Amino acid sequence: MVMTDQNGLMLDPVGLFRSASPEARRTLGERGRPRVFAAGDELMRQGEQGDAMHVILSGRVRVERTRPGETAPRLLAELGANDVVGEIGVLDGGPRTATVTALEETRTLELHRTLLAVVLIQHPDVASELLKTLSQRLRTTDEILDTLTGGGTG
Repeated sequence: MVMTDQNGLMLDPVGLFRSASPEARRTLGERGRPRVFAAGDELMRQGEQGDAMHVILSGRVRVERTRPGETAPRLLAELGANDVVGEIGVLDGGPRTATVTALEETRTLELHRTLLAVVLIQHPDVASELLKTLSQRLRTTDEILDTLTGGGTG
């Protein structure tokens, strides 16, 4: 979907792309797929293959994970505008590590793995920010595990 010259601007406030070049943001904005999810719709389901990530443009989502033997999912996070979800599965091609559900009408820009790979090769600054985002998510997960188990993970 071709929008306007505003394509890259929608990604300006997104932490992951903030330091990316205007050209990289424009490429992602032009080639990404705009999506709208109603409250209760799943953006992705734990265990499914991940071939795209979502940049949340507006709305809020809940990120939950169900562990084997548990009946109720554990809340990992609630995210909103300018956050990203699905980055782990899109990078390693593995199954989704969590289910992400819209809490209200949520608009996203869906970025397919192939598009992201091209942008990461052409714009290494995006790769650096993606690594920072992944590191922050890992630290947050460690903190959650520490709280749940009552121990220290270092």
